[in-house]
Amino acid sequence: MLYLTSRPGKIKRIIKLKSKILVCGGAGYIGSHMVRQLVERSYDVVVFDNLSQGNAASVPSTVPLIEGDLLNTDALARLFAEHRFDAVYHFAALIAVGESVVAPDIYYRNNVVGTLNLLDAMRKADVDRIVFSSTAATFGNPQTALIAESHPQNSLNPYGRTKLMMEQVLADYGHAFGIRSVCFRYFNAAGADPSGEIGEAHEPETHLVPNILLAALGERDMLDINGNDYDTRDGTCTRDYIHVNDIASAHLAALDYMDANPGAHDFNLGNGNGFTIMEVLEAAEKVTGRKIPYRIKPRREGDAATLVADSSRAKTLLGWTPEMPDIEMIIKTAWDWHQAPKYGPYAG
Repeated sequence: MLYLTSRPGKIKRIIKLKSKILVCGGAGYIGSHMVRQLVERSYDVVVFDNLSQGNAASVPSTVPLIEGDLLNTDALARLFAEHRFDAVYHFAALIAVGESVVAPDIYYRNNVVGTLNLLDAMRKADVDRIVFSSTAATFGNPQTALIAESHPQNSLNPYGRTKLMMEQVLADYGHAFGIRSVCFRYFNAAGADPSGEIGEAHEPETHLVPNILLAALGERDMLDINGNDYDTRDGTCTRDYIHVNDIASAHLAALDYMDANPGAHDFNLGNGNGFTIMEVLEAAEKVTGRKIPYRIKPRREGDAATLVADSSRAKTLLGWTPEMPDIEMIIKTAWDWHQAPKYGPYAG
């Protein structure tokens, strides 16, 4: 934020003040890593989270944590009345593909209505910058080996459709109301902060890497693999795994990008390398030094066979480069966290 000041007879000076950032869902997995990077760069941060998926212990003690829900418009009004925010990061969403298929009503209400409430509160408070957490699930089955931003979006599940709907809303709000936005479509977020202080701690856990590691630790009887008859190298789904801190660093770059570029913008975030479930399992066995039991179950409805990112647009326009693209390094940071979690259902 820039502020103009002057004294009688003096030339005006431009002073850069510390920006105040709202992080919705900042107690969750990706949100907590975002908060840590913002704090390390001396941003003034406030977290708003209903703690249904997040963990209060993942938020630094120096950061205000306001427990509230995006479906509560009164809570949002109080939040924006008490704080003058310069920008918003929005991570608060339900994200389980399988659950969205059987409970689409919950997903549309939480992910769509909640985000509309947030945007309306921003408009009333004259906050015009938002970074939105989207997903590769908006694309559906790929038509090309690498998925660029121009790839058709034909989501196979309600979760992806809720995110796609909000991408379209952000474009319309940009045109009609001047809301600046950057939308990031993550491929598969994985890993943990190398400090070991924060990591991935969902209950129930639906993501592949933590479930593999929980099986390695004996917290799960075995890993369930949903389908081995896809058109991939070994029949299991292929995904692009990107370290959570690399996702957060792209979000930092988005602030400056929005300053210079009005309107709505979208970027894919991945490493451009696809690994099957069996290949991730083998990498985890190498990192942990343990044999990890697994069983094959039927396909999960709504899953695409392969999702691998073309992230060249983010690299070119944002100057972003993933620092931890190696799958074994990603798994190692997660393994370090899961052996001694500081919070969550398996904390000691």
